[in-house]
Amino acid sequence: MSNTQPFRIKSITEFHRIRNLPPPDHPLISVVDYALIPPAHGSAVFDYYSISIKRGVGKMFYGQQEYDFDEGVMYFMAPNQVLRVEPGQADFENRSGWILLIHPDFLWNTVLAKNIKQYDFFDYAVNEALFLSDKEESIINNIILNIQQEYHSNIDKFSQQIIISQIETLLNYSQRFYQRQFITRKITNHKILNRLETILADYFDSEEIMKNGLPSVNYVANQLNVSPNYLTGLLKTLTGQSTQQLIHEKIIAKAKEKLAATSLTVSEIAYELGFEHPQSFSKLFKSKSGVSPLEFRRSYN
Repeated sequence: MSNTQPFRIKSITEFHRIRNLPPPDHPLISVVDYALIPPAHGSAVFDYYSISIKRGVGKMFYGQQEYDFDEGVMYFMAPNQVLRVEPGQADFENRSGWILLIHPDFLWNTVLAKNIKQYDFFDYAVNEALFLSDKEESIINNIILNIQQEYHSNIDKFSQQIIISQIETLLNYSQRFYQRQFITRKITNHKILNRLETILADYFDSEEIMKNGLPSVNYVANQLNVSPNYLTGLLKTLTGQSTQQLIHEKIIAKAKEKLAATSLTVSEIAYELGFEHPQSFSKLFKSKSGVSPLEFRRSYN
């Protein structure tokens, strides 16, 4: 793989060939023993889904935070995402794990073909890995074994749907374990929440808001080095609110402060808070507070 331009791997058969592995038993789905994959470094883009548990991988650009559930690390990648591995970091003697490769064509004409996009962790694969306990990893490994046994058997008209069902079970367990990770990582997650509070407070108190307008979900997530979907999932677990809802809450709190403590007009407050149109500010304020900005000011005074 090149260190500059990502190398595109278009099929599972091509992956096997490049990695000097035997041809896959099925061209659209494969479980690969990670210990058998020759070491490599650089960047790659895949035209298929990849779900894996890996050890001894070296420095891989997935996770950006430290976790205490370090027995097993699970990664999710969707087509067209970039994976980068740095050379000289991997513990090759202790490489272990597996990679499940699923070509989108295998899902064609199934419910999962549409629903797989609803699993947010494929979007935060490049930011947040899933760290498993021994019990969780055992559950996942058993599902992978079932998938492997099914496509190794004689393929019949039931095979695809049975494998699809196993993949759905795998994804549902993964979703459950991500929610557990949000909860068990309380210290780290609350640090993220505290940093979010600081980022928004600093933004509203700076000239950035006048120049760039309201802070977006993407802006906040980038400042925290996590993906937008991961941040929203985390915040919903911690606060019951999405990132957008939390941003709106901070906007309303700042607006109430200005309405109560200054003589600025509603239009002036709207512009100071990054709104292009005062009507948009008044509409948001009323939807969140139940009263208009002027009604709030009158009731406060």
